[in-house]
Amino acid sequence: MHRKSRLSRRAFAATALSALVAGGGAVAAGAAIAGGSDSGRKRALREMRGVWVATVANRDWPSKPGLTADEQRAELIAQLDSAVERRLNTVILQVRPTADALWPSSYEPWSQVLTGTQGTAPGWDPLGTAVKEAHARGLELHAWFNPYRIATHADPTRLVASHPARRNPDWVVTYGGKLYYNPGLPEVRAFVQDAILDAVKKYPLDAVHFDDYFYPYPVAGQTFDDTAAYDRYGGDFASRADWRRDNIDKLVRETAARIKQIRPTTQFGISPFGVWRNARTDPLGSDTRALQSYDDVYADTRKWVRESWIDYICPQLYWNIGNAAADYAKLVPWWAQVAQGTRTKLYVGEALYKAGDPAQPAAWQDPAELSGHLTLGADHPEVRGHVWFAAKDTVTDGIGAMARVVADHYQQSARPPR
Repeated sequence: MHRKSRLSRRAFAATALSALVAGGGAVAAGAAIAGGSDSGRKRALREMRGVWVATVANRDWPSKPGLTADEQRAELIAQLDSAVERRLNTVILQVRPTADALWPSSYEPWSQVLTGTQGTAPGWDPLGTAVKEAHARGLELHAWFNPYRIATHADPTRLVASHPARRNPDWVVTYGGKLYYNPGLPEVRAFVQDAILDAVKKYPLDAVHFDDYFYPYPVAGQTFDDTAAYDRYGGDFASRADWRRDNIDKLVRETAARIKQIRPTTQFGISPFGVWRNARTDPLGSDTRALQSYDDVYADTRKWVRESWIDYICPQLYWNIGNAAADYAKLVPWWAQVAQGTRTKLYVGEALYKAGDPAQPAAWQDPAELSGHLTLGADHPEVRGHVWFAAKDTVTDGIGAMARVVADHYQQSARPPR
């Protein structure tokens, strides 16, 4: 896969990054911050430069289950140091990947990504360490929680015997070969919040972060069986879809309110799928032809922004400029307009993992594609920064796309918006 160009591209990445770090601002020709204007320089001092660290299936960290506590800690510190080296300022660490925990939780078992066995203590406190060490490096630590996913398999007996899903089997829906909590049950919604807020109480988190998983993404030929819950609780709604959206709205509103009660300085941010609705479905929607979060996962993301329910939104705009179905250059201004006049900050989620992937379109083989995303975003004052998916890819950086972003846009250090 691109063997002929691999050495030169890696050399470019290493040269650009080492020059940047060693030279304190040496950059590639033509590099600029927000076009190089004075206003751009001032703005660059306050912008989100985030990176997701995914723990589900050991994607980014730990590198594998069963490492010693010292090995896990060393890998975590390396992730934080890598963020600093690239002049990022925020690490979004996945601490509840599958209804489990990367801290000593009062509600859920230890995650199996640590030891290989769910419920087995790893001998240290990963989240507590992450918060302390991130802050010591001038980084914000946003704790990333997946609200409803219980397991990436469909066998409840594989869960530890004490797991809340085994103690409350009526909370569980099997769908698409996975296990989920039923968002339509008030007791589930309360429990999910309690589990998340346990971490908010214990640690000075800079933010609570949700990803794009609310109701599960559609699986052809399968039905998410929440009929009993709908029959019991959905009587005031015109359709099951409206009821489902209201369930997610309540989760968002209630979580936001409870975070502020416990720790007023902790933000609440959500990173949804990048398309709310297509314009052919709704005139308020974007000029796209893609899955719609409003209709397909029952997440009314536009409402959350317009009502200022959340502190920031980070739509996953994982498409290239010019994409026929979902053009990055059309979605950025659409989201900027949505955020305009609200108290919700807009960040953009970026698909670094696609850069250089031979399975992706030609645009993703260009090391400058993602740098172009930041140039485009700088034309919209509502765009307050970008978040990179994901940590492993900032390091491997096969075609030098991340190094190009650093060289072109991250010349100076920046603090996150507040």
